[in-house]
Amino acid sequence: MAKNFPVVEVRLETIVGGGQALGQLEDGRKFFVWGGLPGELVRAQITKRKSSYAEGKVVEVLEASEERVAPRNPGSYLSTSPWQIMKSEAEQHYKAALIEEAFELHDIVLPNPIDVYTDGQRYHYRNKLEFSWFGHEQDGKETLDLAFFVRGSKGKVAVDEMALARPEIIRTALQVRDLLRKKHITARNLKSLLVRADQKGNVVWQLYIKDEIQNIISDDEANAIPAQGGEVIYSDPKSPASKITKRLRSFGDIVLSDSVMGVDFHYATEGFFQINLPVYEAALVEMKQWVKPLNPASPPPQSAETASRSTSVEYASAEAPAADVSEGWVAERSSSNLNDALAAQLSEPFLQETKSEEQPDTFLPAAKNVPARNGLLKKTVPGDERVKVLDLYSGVGTIGLTIGGNDVTLVEIDEHAVREMKRNIEFLKSDAKAVLAASENALEYITAEATIIVDPPRAGLHEAVVQRLLKVKPPRIIYLSCNPVTQARDVARLAEAYGIRSHHGYNFFPCTPHIEHLVILDLKP
Repeated sequence: MAKNFPVVEVRLETIVGGGQALGQLEDGRKFFVWGGLPGELVRAQITKRKSSYAEGKVVEVLEASEERVAPRNPGSYLSTSPWQIMKSEAEQHYKAALIEEAFELHDIVLPNPIDVYTDGQRYHYRNKLEFSWFGHEQDGKETLDLAFFVRGSKGKVAVDEMALARPEIIRTALQVRDLLRKKHITARNLKSLLVRADQKGNVVWQLYIKDEIQNIISDDEANAIPAQGGEVIYSDPKSPASKITKRLRSFGDIVLSDSVMGVDFHYATEGFFQINLPVYEAALVEMKQWVKPLNPASPPPQSAETASRSTSVEYASAEAPAADVSEGWVAERSSSNLNDALAAQLSEPFLQETKSEEQPDTFLPAAKNVPARNGLLKKTVPGDERVKVLDLYSGVGTIGLTIGGNDVTLVEIDEHAVREMKRNIEFLKSDAKAVLAASENALEYITAEATIIVDPPRAGLHEAVVQRLLKVKPPRIIYLSCNPVTQARDVARLAEAYGIRSHHGYNFFPCTPHIEHLVILDLKP
């Protein structure tokens, strides 16, 4: 143990927004602990100390919660999926609670009990995984292992498994590792290994290296790896991220494809694509119900599939008053019972697939050889009535091009994404319009006639977008968020003109604290 990082005994009380369990040190400071559950008595090592709080991780459980289960990856779960230690029912409960608390932070009471959709697939759902590398001297030789970063420190932990990933991803990663072990390659030469699989089980890999080592993998060696294709990529060692500086070698077919709501998309290994497609499609099914001529009388019925596979979770603080709901609109309140640290829990990435504002993604390449859909995207409502939709932060349009109706505009800042979006539009025989721009620079497309779809990065909506929405007042905003805290902030900003018509949680990332939240905002009468 490090000299200045003692082990203390503490009773844990609750789960907070970042995913840690919260306790209190003897000196009164809040203690945020990884690897513990509410109600447990644990011994925890302090890993970070500040004047008002401390952070740590459990080293021994003295009194275990009934919600605790043994993690599938006991040596590495804290690095990737720290909620492996809790039962599925408990995870659903706490995720519902975190959504509610995020909105309470902004004095908003959600109009109905939190409902979190899950498809029951807790493990083997990830279609993408990125490994680091780790090596140390052993018996006079340098070892080479796949690795994850240790949470709360700069160290790494060697791994040969990861329960959340599809098995074919792990098999391919181990084969690449074993191949490199036979060469004079050390972890110092390597940056990362990215492996991705589509829903059919096809696998593509990318090896990112810090040195321009020629022929680090030969054609014959690549052909022996059980994958559809792969690449060797030089990545500038000055950058901590696995960015493509120069593609050195390519083997086989490096493009994967998946169907989203019956629409086929092809995508690059490094590109943004949802890592849990079945749950993503369930969210799209619900979103599609709201893309239609507006009828404020009542919300559309929940789909049978969603209703049968959802987990309804009621959560409320004992001190919190009941929601005051009138005619389907959410009520604001003047006080809330929150843990003090919730607002700071905004940026833990875990293994979530996210769009980054700092590092624009390489989005989906165009779908190739997609058959005509007989006007799939042109006629989604009866008759000749047009449904005008604006899809902001659209990527290559996987939302707008699948559920957007018959008059769709898609706005995206990444030029490569827009290029592929246009090709997708052509292949799909859609009359959708693609716009290359940051959402805050395409405000003229926000009109009073359009239904607005937004799926922003974790930072939430740009302030200029919020102000334009308040000025123009489109009738409906469909807001899918990977960060309920910033979503709640945005909903509070929009509250002068909009009320929450419906909301629904989606568990895109089982065994992690992350939760997607869909909010439907309708213009107040």
